[in-house]
Amino acid sequence: MKKPCQHPAHQQPELSDLTGRLRRESRKITGPRTAILEILRHHPHPLTIKEIFSELPAGECDLATIYRAIQLLEKLGMVKRFDFGDGAARFELVEEGSDGHHHHLVCTHCAGVVKIEECFPAEIERQIASKNSFQAVTHRLEFFGVCPDCQK
Repeated sequence: MKKPCQHPAHQQPELSDLTGRLRRESRKITGPRTAILEILRHHPHPLTIKEIFSELPAGECDLATIYRAIQLLEKLGMVKRFDFGDGAARFELVEEGSDGHHHHLVCTHCAGVVKIEECFPAEIERQIASKNSFQAVTHRLEFFGVCPDCQK
């Protein structure tokens, strides 16, 4: 039995809301940070650092700046890191007040990504935790397969 995740689906926040979150954390609103937030804001799926870099105007900033900015945004809870098992971390904006919990279905041929709104019941986490004497159990889960376009 599946149920919707407890957290709302990602909505595109306004750029001013995102920069306001940086200001509240006493962080500077730099050109590269603004550009990265703008790119992430317009993508419905997680992006790698290199994908973010390729979307920036030439000369906007270097890869090291993107890595530092993403690290800061992750620390502030503004982006969430996802691992699709290919060695490349991907990042997605997190709605304010949310932990960004959701899952993905990834095509093994074209690397297309679909956000999955269903989630396991909390009772399963409690059972797994209890059976193994763990506390504060959570989960990350990604599904892999071949999308309809690649099946053709």
